[in-house]
Amino acid sequence: MNAAITAVGGYVPDFVLTNKMLEGMVETNDEWIVSRTGIKERRILKEKGLGTSFMAINAAKDLIQKSNLDPSEIDLVIVATATPDMQAASTAAYTAAQIGAINAFTFDLDAACSSFLFGMSVASSYIESGRYKKVLLIGADKNSSMINYEDRATCIIFGDGAGAVLFEPNEEGYGVQDELLRSDGSGREYLLVKYGGSAFPIEPIHLANKEQFVYQDGKNVFKHAVFNMADVSEKILERNHLSKEDISWLAPHQANKRIIDATASRIGLEDDKVMMNIQKFGNTTSATLPLLLYDYESQLKKGDKIIFAAFGGGFNWGALYLTWAYNPSA
Repeated sequence: MNAAITAVGGYVPDFVLTNKMLEGMVETNDEWIVSRTGIKERRILKEKGLGTSFMAINAAKDLIQKSNLDPSEIDLVIVATATPDMQAASTAAYTAAQIGAINAFTFDLDAACSSFLFGMSVASSYIESGRYKKVLLIGADKNSSMINYEDRATCIIFGDGAGAVLFEPNEEGYGVQDELLRSDGSGREYLLVKYGGSAFPIEPIHLANKEQFVYQDGKNVFKHAVFNMADVSEKILERNHLSKEDISWLAPHQANKRIIDATASRIGLEDDKVMMNIQKFGNTTSATLPLLLYDYESQLKKGDKIIFAAFGGGFNWGALYLTWAYNPSA
């Protein structure tokens, strides 16, 4: 028995932060941002009091409405996120309560930008165990909550958003086929939010120095991301005896267009086989992969072979091979 994706939903905030707007906030310009990242705009959740759960709930409701799913039948809700609503209370538990998943158990999963990819592995394992029939996996991040909008290195990259998928059993051979997941904690110094956790509580001096925000050593992160994302993508093709002609789509984490291009080039895929929406959403961290499925769902056909790949802080990275289980609705 395989674990297949049977429904997709998504949500992005209404507010659009354009490159032109950023020109008035930091020393940058549209040409500089686009040439280095491929990003033209990103969505920001501006309303006070709304966090990651707000977007997760809306993405889940979109999926439920589109698929006519009874939320009381959901067995498990996983929220993949690096920006939970609160440090202690579970974002997934609150999300499940708000969508009517009254019979589900829940938990959050954090592997930075690889959170949703790792969540796909976890969700499919629960399905393959035979104990659970419907697992809702949501990738959601309010990255704007940890961004310093005076830091050009990070504020041009990240946006907010959420996407959701439903995993169910499949006995036709469709669904998750293989995965290759990796971690290397020695790289955490290059991409992190240092202050606010148990090791480094926030003190007044950290707030004064704006150290509660994300820090990224762009050159080191780029170097590791380009090599490792491409490497695992190539390896998963090799061990499943897949050629570039066999692959219908590459669904890469939307961190930087140059990283996406390098991964596609490594496995020999043409541009028309590469899912991409970084130009309009930026890097939504845990939400990039499900938002790709949300945008491309109408183009996906039953039997399509898809390679998912991601790289994120930790470092965490990996690739997953999945065959699509349904045709677009009429």
